[in-house]
Amino acid sequence: MDSRFREHSRIIVDGPSRAPARSYFRAVGMTDNDLSKPLVGIANTWIEIMPCNSHLRQLAERVKAGVRDAGGTPMEFNTIAISDGESMGTEGMKSSLVSREVIADSIELVGRGYMFDAMIALAGCDKTIPATAMGLTRLNLPSLVLYGGSIQPGRFQGRDVTIQDVFEAVGAHSAGKMSDADLKEIESVACPGAGACGGQFTANTMAMALEFIGLTPLGLGNVPATDPRKGDAAYRSGQLVMDLLHKGITPSKILTRKAFENAITAVVATGGSTNSVLHLLAMAKEAGIDLRIEEFDEISSKTPLLADMKPWGRFTAVDLYNAGGMALLAKRLLDAGLLHRGQITASLKTLDEEALTAKELPGQEVVRPLSKPLKTTGGLMILKGNLVPEGCVLKTSGHEKPHFRGPARVFDREEDAMDAATKGLIKKGDVVVVRYEGPRGGPGMREMLGLTALLVGQGLGEDVALLTDGRFSGATRGLMAGHAAPEAARGGPIAIIHEGDEITFDLATKTLRLELSDAEIKSRLAKWKAPAPRYKTGVLAKYAALVSSASLGAITTAG
Repeated sequence: MDSRFREHSRIIVDGPSRAPARSYFRAVGMTDNDLSKPLVGIANTWIEIMPCNSHLRQLAERVKAGVRDAGGTPMEFNTIAISDGESMGTEGMKSSLVSREVIADSIELVGRGYMFDAMIALAGCDKTIPATAMGLTRLNLPSLVLYGGSIQPGRFQGRDVTIQDVFEAVGAHSAGKMSDADLKEIESVACPGAGACGGQFTANTMAMALEFIGLTPLGLGNVPATDPRKGDAAYRSGQLVMDLLHKGITPSKILTRKAFENAITAVVATGGSTNSVLHLLAMAKEAGIDLRIEEFDEISSKTPLLADMKPWGRFTAVDLYNAGGMALLAKRLLDAGLLHRGQITASLKTLDEEALTAKELPGQEVVRPLSKPLKTTGGLMILKGNLVPEGCVLKTSGHEKPHFRGPARVFDREEDAMDAATKGLIKKGDVVVVRYEGPRGGPGMREMLGLTALLVGQGLGEDVALLTDGRFSGATRGLMAGHAAPEAARGGPIAIIHEGDEITFDLATKTLRLELSDAEIKSRLAKWKAPAPRYKTGVLAKYAALVSSASLGAITTAG
């Protein structure tokens, strides 16, 4: 094998002085032939505790076969993964966003420690997708990410359902609108097997973003988890990473500013998760791209909402795949002049070249024609104002009230808000404020699908608003603004809201306002004192000490 393709691994395995290292490699089954080839790290986020990543061990075998057949030696290792769906509404949810940093750090450390020549990462649940991208970006080796794919929808009383429906069923049950038997049935059928949450929630949103940004070959991530073609996608990924190695294509050549803009365009055109803002900002930081939170709003304002997908719409990620997949969406956006052409991807083709392969299912209704969008602007909006000087993120469907004003119901923990909602203490017209749940204050910026779904299930989805410095699940719907920055723990204005203060959402002007004078806000802020950290030792304490504002991607950096 040409030594040009073993630039890193030859340092760790070649020559007389490396005999001890080779001895260790032999102990795990490596031969001289194996060690003479490029070493390809397979970063697996497999875990048997949740469906999103539970099938990745089998996929990894197909990836490794592709690498071997293309002339490389695969070496698999594992990272952690946290299930948002299982930890939602508990202290465990504080681990979720923190895990993004730990996964990225793990991939970086193993990549550096074993001096791989190329890498593939297998991702499934929400945070594992941006985390793998961040780790590979730091290493800047020829590499790609393969998404494990979406779960199939379940069937409940003659309709397709996802985990979103189960969360909302909890709210309906608490309001006396669903029986114990029906709740048990929907719980039993909503998640029929392996794969990540089925709607255009965070996992599918970020997987799509990586296909449009170029780190995942277009059309390979979108294959559903249990589709027989997923194994072929994995094998093809193993071959492609060797092509990337031979051509010298690294993430720094793929992750351009234009590539990030393409990804954002796809997110807003499909009504994607608000978490995409947080994760794409973090990925841009790793790539050295100066991406600003305001740019999401600028792109959304000129991009039509084309995909009729859950949580707002009718269809799942599996439906999108069957309708024509990522290539169909790319073709629509290219026809509209909304994507940058010429952006190289991990397939060694440009995004526009890949879009030409689109095959649209006749009669499909998932991706609208350009002449009939769901609405003329995209699915995300950035609000600013005296309550959120650095901004907050709102998912928009076009059906929410453009103007909402109401009294604040203030909670300093998600559990307290959940308790009030469960007891029926949240009323029509209220603005529910959940604070000290941000990156530093939580710490870990918990998602609050349990709370938002509870309110929707109780029939309050259109009649209350919610503001938090925490996050929302990609399955959240309603007038819900998250990522309020600066967060309460940093002395942001959200920290000095009193019970009953009037708060105004104005979507026409993209503002979020606390109806107090500047002098009163200044006076309250002067009296504010930071609370003691909730964790004083361990990983959460370290994270709280290092994490940045949500408006910067909630990244951890030295100093």
